[in-house]
Amino acid sequence: MQTKSLHYGWIIVAIAFFALLVGAGIRSTPGVLMVPLEQEFGWERTVVSLALAINLLLYGLFGPFAAAFMNRFGIRQVTSFALLLLAAGTFLTTQMKSAWQLYLLWGVIVGIGSGCTVVLSAMVATRWFVKRRGLVVGILTASGATGQLIFLPILAQLVTSEGWRTATWMISIVSVIMFVIIAFFMRNYPSDKGLAPYGGTEDITEIPQNQSNPFASAVDGLRTAIRSRDFWLLAGSFFVCGFSTNGLIGTHFIPACIEHGIPEVKAASMLALIGIFDIIGTTVSGWLSDRFNNRWLLFWYYGLRGLSLLFLPSALDSAHLSLWFFIVFYGLDWVATVPPTVRLTTDIFGKENAGIMFGWIMASHQIGAAFAAYGGGFLHYLFNSYFFTFILAGIFCFLAAGIVMRIGKTAKPYVEKVIVK
Repeated sequence: MQTKSLHYGWIIVAIAFFALLVGAGIRSTPGVLMVPLEQEFGWERTVVSLALAINLLLYGLFGPFAAAFMNRFGIRQVTSFALLLLAAGTFLTTQMKSAWQLYLLWGVIVGIGSGCTVVLSAMVATRWFVKRRGLVVGILTASGATGQLIFLPILAQLVTSEGWRTATWMISIVSVIMFVIIAFFMRNYPSDKGLAPYGGTEDITEIPQNQSNPFASAVDGLRTAIRSRDFWLLAGSFFVCGFSTNGLIGTHFIPACIEHGIPEVKAASMLALIGIFDIIGTTVSGWLSDRFNNRWLLFWYYGLRGLSLLFLPSALDSAHLSLWFFIVFYGLDWVATVPPTVRLTTDIFGKENAGIMFGWIMASHQIGAAFAAYGGGFLHYLFNSYFFTFILAGIFCFLAAGIVMRIGKTAKPYVEKVIVK
């Protein structure tokens, strides 16, 4: 009996997963480096927080332009360029002497490098898959959690035993290795391997390579987006998602734990453990987004996340058992919002526009993350505590739970177009 061979789309998913994993590991590094940098250079927390805010802001703002560049030049070319930027930015950080260099290297260069991959999951899912798109987005989104799961404990241990520069050299080397893998094995379209998309047939043709100016394409996408109420609802809810995840917890969880007497390596392990449960939660969320109403999924995700953030100050002040409960509960919900958001974006704006539109929605996510990264540091400077920041984030999540129920209420039913090259 003849068995079906593995569709190359799943190999593309694996390559994208590891590329995003490396990027996520790099983005999670500042949480480990914040206290050592403050101690070595005598910086206030607002200095490091500002660099991270610049990083997160550019990570999001470059997303729609990255999608346009992928449409123009290809996924492999743009992702390879991203890994080179990440390798250069992280390596040069080890040579810095002043705050402006931190802003330039970790803020601008690493921020743009990360931003080049922000829409990779949506681009891979829409180009390579007709069936299982939600599952693919869930798997690729889970790479962020896997990245922090793998990197954070190792980086924390290296920072403690060898210093922060050794930890930074390590992630630079890993970026170079990933660049080589992408250069050899990544492909832009199923037709590059003589295939139809997974779950599709030969008569389903691909979105043609866009020959227009990538910057103009991204700006045109924004012009279309700002006239849509659904875009503002998606962007507004995703602003809260960024504020309440990588901007707040990803940046400030480890420093908050250290202030409550938890050693840095243990705190990093706790943040990595959030990643274990996020892998489960986000993958299941992708599976659910193929089967259930995505607005209701988002309603529950934001509502439950809000409850967990309101509980966090109490968990930090009490026995560690309560903190472990937060890790499990919050971890399952860490970025479970991404698959339903990508699915709604594709359904409302169309497959051919999904990458750029999600890029702009993701930009809102990272603006929220930048607000939390800097705002958390600023509120800590004012009150010498993270209490008010955690409570504020919980309230924002409840507001987002209400917003998402209005998404798609006025949109016309979407019928996917067949575009002939």
